[in-house]
Amino acid sequence: MAHDHRHGGVSRRALLRTAAAAGVTASLPHSAWAAVPQAARDMARAAGAWLAALDPRQQREAQLDWASRLRESWHYVPRGRPGVALKAMNATQTAAAWDLLGSLLSARGLDQVRGQLAIERILGELSGSPSFRDPGNYALVIFGDPAGSAPWAWRFEGHHLSLSVLVAPGHGVAVTPAFFGANPAQVPRGHAHGGFRLIGAEEDAAFSLIQSLDGGVRTQAVIADRALGDIVSGPGRELDLKRFEGVPLARLNEAQRGGILRILELYAGTMRQEIAAAALAKVREAGLETLHFAWAGSLARGRPHYFRLHGPTALIEYDNTQDGANHVHSVWIDPQALFGRDLLKAHYQGAH
Repeated sequence: MAHDHRHGGVSRRALLRTAAAAGVTASLPHSAWAAVPQAARDMARAAGAWLAALDPRQQREAQLDWASRLRESWHYVPRGRPGVALKAMNATQTAAAWDLLGSLLSARGLDQVRGQLAIERILGELSGSPSFRDPGNYALVIFGDPAGSAPWAWRFEGHHLSLSVLVAPGHGVAVTPAFFGANPAQVPRGHAHGGFRLIGAEEDAAFSLIQSLDGGVRTQAVIADRALGDIVSGPGRELDLKRFEGVPLARLNEAQRGGILRILELYAGTMRQEIAAAALAKVREAGLETLHFAWAGSLARGRPHYFRLHGPTALIEYDNTQDGANHVHSVWIDPQALFGRDLLKAHYQGAH
């Protein structure tokens, strides 16, 4: 069966149209993610098929208890990870793993994951450490039982990539924290893939926005003369940013507000269409005027810089500081639905 999420990124108009068609409105009882029951079913089916393709030893590694302390233990550095790595899968198992990713991501999102694996191989070539920078060292793990009626979760993760998903049957799907990074952010000229920028559109949109601001609006947006050196809301610190900083959307003109929406769309648009639409609808439900845009560091390309988009239901951070401003860390978080905690609360309230 073909799904809309295989048809690539979505425009702002398409996002809004899909949100309206899905009935995503301010009357939602718990979360805009409740509008994506088909995604939940597709994920359960794909996760079950992947597990069935594994041998018994792999199944024990792939499926951990729901209560495992590892369920919220995400990171983007090279390290050992629970689950089964791509390099340990045969062709059938690998195809099933990509089917599970396809139940979550848009065509652009799938391309971004493939691009990340390619960047890891390139980093191995450039650093002379191909065994350490291994595109096969990205692992898939499942927590709980996809075939049951209880909540379950899954994560696909490796260096500079972490996708955490929670499925609460009957309540919805949560998809943050979602982390994408890139080293190199731009592949050096002379390499076969020279000039390739994995997260270039996001950076371009932010530069266009900050450069369109002037006077007091720009002054308010710039929160520091130097980039922050990394994202603030990293693993274990997802909710550390309590206060909105920078310039509120209410101070921006129509074109600049469109620039804010463009950044939101780029991040949400890595997900399949109905998930992306629900994410944008949830931000609108909380009030677009509550969004703040902040910048730190240089306003010139090629120099260390950082930007943040922050509101009640959306936090996007992007830092390009390391390795001569050619090394990106970027995260998207829904503070109200981190690891699906809002959906879990709704599930357990309904169950008891």
